[in-house]
Amino acid sequence: MTSTMRKTDTEKKGSTRTLFEGLIDYAGLFPPAALEMAPAVRNYAGYLQSEDRWMLGRFIVPMSRLSEFERAADLFFPRGNPVQPWHISILSSGNLADDLNRLADFNYLHATDVHAGAVVVDTVEMKAAKPDDIFRAMKRLPRTLTSYFEIPITSDPTELVIALAQSGALAKVRTGGVTAEAFPSTADLARFITACADEKVPFKATAGLHHPLRGNYPLTYESDSESGTMSGFLNVFLAAAFARFGLGEDEVRALLEETAPEVFHFDEEGITWRTHQLTLQRIDVARNQFALAFGSCSFEEPVADLKKIGLL
Repeated sequence: MTSTMRKTDTEKKGSTRTLFEGLIDYAGLFPPAALEMAPAVRNYAGYLQSEDRWMLGRFIVPMSRLSEFERAADLFFPRGNPVQPWHISILSSGNLADDLNRLADFNYLHATDVHAGAVVVDTVEMKAAKPDDIFRAMKRLPRTLTSYFEIPITSDPTELVIALAQSGALAKVRTGGVTAEAFPSTADLARFITACADEKVPFKATAGLHHPLRGNYPLTYESDSESGTMSGFLNVFLAAAFARFGLGEDEVRALLEETAPEVFHFDEEGITWRTHQLTLQRIDVARNQFALAFGSCSFEEPVADLKKIGLL
């Protein structure tokens, strides 16, 4: 472990916390973890009480399992006054009209019942293959919901990103899966990040970002799992932060491909990657206004890996 990756308590409150705060949306229901609802909900409730809770974001639920979530989570919802509510992101079923009716009922019930304010669905995620998909959906979606559209990036996504910008929607990019083919190339990912930065479209990522740094890792939790090259969430979100402030596509790609921990330096002033530096203020802007979160079926693995390399 290199000394540049070690943090003092003061520094942890600066660059490290600024880059990673609220970063991980918990998707324990999805592969490779693929937990049942009860243990996934129990995990999330536990993470909210842990010392690492500052890194935790939303709980992700498929629309088709919202009622199951409601039953399983009832005992775990926060009590008392004031309440710190659970924030939920829903994956659309594909029938947006039905989804919105169900979400309205859910939010109304939980705003008015005996445990008012304990949980709220404030985010919806769906897929879009062409600009018209985005425009049609956004005509239905209330502005009270944060709306992400997962778009393909194997071809130039600029037209789709422009449609997101014009409609006020956010982007979602798939960064992996349980097979090597599910992981995008660094060229495609760099092009996506740069396009979003150019059009000022915030984004989140999903899948395949279990480890801070790019490297070769098992693709599932099975004992006989194949391994493959996986992107690192430190690479992705730091590349996005630099792109937000003008880093070019080729250099974004180089950062995405970085595997050496010693070329990153975190301190109370900001973060340095090789000859490039970001101030705390710029990191904060990038995280709050541009590179927002990533969904992961594990919260513990990313946190543990950050501790292994001395960033926590």
